[in-house]
Amino acid sequence: MVIKRIVPLSFAKIAGTLYAVLGLFIGAVFSLIATVGGFASNNPGIPGLGAMIGVGAVVIAPIFYGCIGFVGALIGTWLYNLVAGMVGGIEVEVQ
Repeated sequence: MVIKRIVPLSFAKIAGTLYAVLGLFIGAVFSLIATVGGFASNNPGIPGLGAMIGVGAVVIAPIFYGCIGFVGALIGTWLYNLVAGMVGGIEVEVQ
């Protein structure tokens, strides 16, 4: 079996979703670090700033990673289809 073409939008939706899930995990780790750092500091500035940044990371990171993953996969799939048209695609052996 030879993969000659991939539908870019279909692949980009899956990649965007996977990257959003990855962004959720990264945002959670960043949130934990920012919250602990915020409570551990003696900075007399804005109280709870570390906690606010931490909560923002859980919201912003999945959106950012999902969008970047979607666009990257869309461009990558378009390039694959362009090159596969010239070279012939990827041969996959299935049993």
